[in-house]
Amino acid sequence: MGKRSRQRQKNQSAGRDNRDSNAGWGAGYADIVKENKLFEHYYKELGLIPEGEFEEFMEAMREPLPATIRITGYKSHAKEILHCLKEKYFRDIQELEIDGQKIEAPQPLSWYPDEQAWHTNMSRKIIRKSPLLEKFHQFLISETESGNISRQEAVSMIPPLLLKIEPHHKILDMCAAPGSKTAQLIEMLHSDMEVPFPEGFVIANDVDNKRCYLLVHQAKRLNSPCIMVVNHDASCIPTLQINSDGRKDILFYDRILCDVPCSGDGTMRKNIDVWKKWTTSNSLHLHGLQLRIAVRGVEQLAVGGRMVYSTCSLNPIEDEAVIAALLEKSEGSLELADASADLPGLKWMPGVTSWKLMTKEGQWYSDWSEVPKSRHTQIRPTMFPPKDPEKVANLHLERCMRILPHHQNTGGFFVAVLVKKAQMPWNKRHPKLRKNPLSSSSAQTGDSSAASSPADASSLLPEGTPEEVEEDGPGGKTEVEAEHEAPPGDSQEAGGKQDSVCGPPPSKKLRLFGYKEDPFVFLTEDDPVFNTIQSFYDLSPSFPKLNVLTRTHEGKKRHLYMVSKELRNVLLNNSERMKVINTGVKVWSRNSDGEEFGCAFRLAQEGIYTLQPYIRSRIIRVSVEDIKVLLTQENPFLSKLEDNAHAQAKQLGMGSIVLKYIPNPNNPSEPQCAIQLCGWRGKTSIRAFVPRNERYHYLRMLGVEVFRDREGLGQKKRDGEKEGKEEKEVVMENEAEPENGAENESSEPTTACSNKETKS
Repeated sequence: MGKRSRQRQKNQSAGRDNRDSNAGWGAGYADIVKENKLFEHYYKELGLIPEGEFEEFMEAMREPLPATIRITGYKSHAKEILHCLKEKYFRDIQELEIDGQKIEAPQPLSWYPDEQAWHTNMSRKIIRKSPLLEKFHQFLISETESGNISRQEAVSMIPPLLLKIEPHHKILDMCAAPGSKTAQLIEMLHSDMEVPFPEGFVIANDVDNKRCYLLVHQAKRLNSPCIMVVNHDASCIPTLQINSDGRKDILFYDRILCDVPCSGDGTMRKNIDVWKKWTTSNSLHLHGLQLRIAVRGVEQLAVGGRMVYSTCSLNPIEDEAVIAALLEKSEGSLELADASADLPGLKWMPGVTSWKLMTKEGQWYSDWSEVPKSRHTQIRPTMFPPKDPEKVANLHLERCMRILPHHQNTGGFFVAVLVKKAQMPWNKRHPKLRKNPLSSSSAQTGDSSAASSPADASSLLPEGTPEEVEEDGPGGKTEVEAEHEAPPGDSQEAGGKQDSVCGPPPSKKLRLFGYKEDPFVFLTEDDPVFNTIQSFYDLSPSFPKLNVLTRTHEGKKRHLYMVSKELRNVLLNNSERMKVINTGVKVWSRNSDGEEFGCAFRLAQEGIYTLQPYIRSRIIRVSVEDIKVLLTQENPFLSKLEDNAHAQAKQLGMGSIVLKYIPNPNNPSEPQCAIQLCGWRGKTSIRAFVPRNERYHYLRMLGVEVFRDREGLGQKKRDGEKEGKEEKEVVMENEAEPENGAENESSEPTTACSNKETKS
């Protein structure tokens, strides 16, 4: 066995070595031919591509997808990041030539607001050839890890924009992983950074337990107290309760993002293996699941609310067919919104009103009546357009938006905006079932008379709740028109979970799948932990102590987190209904020796912008030069601060502090956004507790070019330290304990300009 294993490993290594080491995009995919005759035949026959453009469409599909970045819009630092990109990187790139070829500078996406999204055709191969581009690449990586930039496909940015998010909206992202759209939703929620706790929140769900942790990683970069990640099947995501004025109400969402699983033929430019795997069967298999998820979404949408349905597929079976079936089932409760004016500059094709269906063997069907019984389990009536021309006209399917790759050098995409005008019809048919709206599995139940939503006041039963749907709701029949009964094969095709789609919430046994999460335990107002925290930081009387939670029932509390009041309401009333993966932003961490300084908890940088408005002491006002000293030196003496900050620091005892920079509008050469850093006041020194990439971020904002010198050819450090061939970088980590960190020294960042130089 050992010999065979070694031989197999040797063969694999040889295979890797044979790859073109200089290949850029698509390296390792040399054996995949970007051709699929069935794909071309199918889309030619459907006529989705404007006449005379099909060859251009196919050529675009074979070209690599441009890299796109998005500057996070909710942080007040967004303008500074944009300024840094334009002045320090894009301007230099415009004049750059590599191998005699002029590099095309990144361009803003014309339809994205405020130049907050950019795209470029630069490949990894080109980036490696120029030190200037390497610095740009490091900048992107560093700012991405800090949460100030997101690397996201252009068309993926469209659905959150069409939702028209306001800070008070309750938002559900049904199929959220990997989380780039979720990050957009969080940013929009925090459009006003002066408000630490917006009234709204985002609940981000994904069915895959492991992908939920990828989702957590994306959301954590934004340090929001208004995000909760949960792990459920979107087609049967449980109905949640909230406490409203002492009554149990059903939670209906103001906005829902329904970005469903799809065949992904719009992603061929980046997912190369789709070329050989694509077949029409993919869409036929996914249509039923997509429709069930969409139905579950509109059930949980508040009247007057907005749901965006999107796929990265161009296939009408996954797109217009799902929307048409949903609109027909709604009987006027839903309508397609006209979003044509919402994103000026975006090129798109209107939705189609007629389409055909093709099997992987090449057999075409134009109507359900043509489908042989042997295929009834695979092909369903909802996959075809409605027959009645008047009914088709009333659906306004032309309001759907299909983005084609060759129009603006993007991926392929489909999006539709739905507005809920009234309760869903199956909710109206069963008034007798409104008597018992609350699940027996709830930890706490309220009076049935208190189970109505303000938006749906005429009905006590939430749409899609188990009691209602078990009898005759659409949850078990979403793949069939109202007049058709699904054959037994359909329920088997649904994965044997038709009961779970419309049955009670998952049992405790099911909840054990995946990683077992630590509990979320909210503190009481009189919890002893607040005694020293309250006095040490002089917390404002308005500080919401009830919003503080920890992750343990017993023992010492290691970290304290905060959530918004509204998310606390959701957590407390649904502990048995949903599997929560993560929520809250860390605001304090236990410091083992901190008690001798007056408080056992030090501030955490992640939650400083949430917490600082409530802190009234332990604050030092610092200047631009002070921040440079704090971020480039490990443990500067207090005397290295400017006089004003030095005087403030001397008045404070040892322990955790807030370092606060307030912009001066009369000095435009300095950053025009507030900066708040966590720090530690030592006996004779002071230090900032800021993660490495955030240090890079703030230093760049202050005009200090920070980069990693991989060849050891950079300038010598200011204090005359020896150059080395090792990678030079800031090595501060936010988790270092202050009492230990005060004794350890680390190298300062390599800088490309004097520490006294500010942004021009």
